[in-house]
Amino acid sequence: VQLQASGGGLVQAGGSLRLSCAVFGRTVRNYVMGWFRQAPGKEREFVAAINLSGNTFYADSVKGRFTISKDSAGNTLYLQMNSLKPEDTAVYYCEDADHRGQGTQVTVSS
Repeated sequence: VQLQASGGGLVQAGGSLRLSCAVFGRTVRNYVMGWFRQAPGKEREFVAAINLSGNTFYADSVKGRFTISKDSAGNTLYLQMNSLKPEDTAVYYCEDADHRGQGTQVTVSS
């Protein structure tokens, strides 16, 4: 199983980015999938998750700004990030219970 995150970049505060996670070797809809992030010098932090029923869960810090979803084909996980803040700057990882992708850097300038 491989997870490949992409879509990160540099954006100004208030801007948007859409992260994608291509999943190889399993179908996204059959597993709980999530996004985590880690900023320099900080602990790894939960961002969002989606379960088999499509129910979504968010950290309080991103609720109302970020949206997690998965495509109908079952191979890609997304994270739509709106109203970005400098404190959202981190490396973002897509994960399931057993695997983690390589991460994609998100940098939000003030």
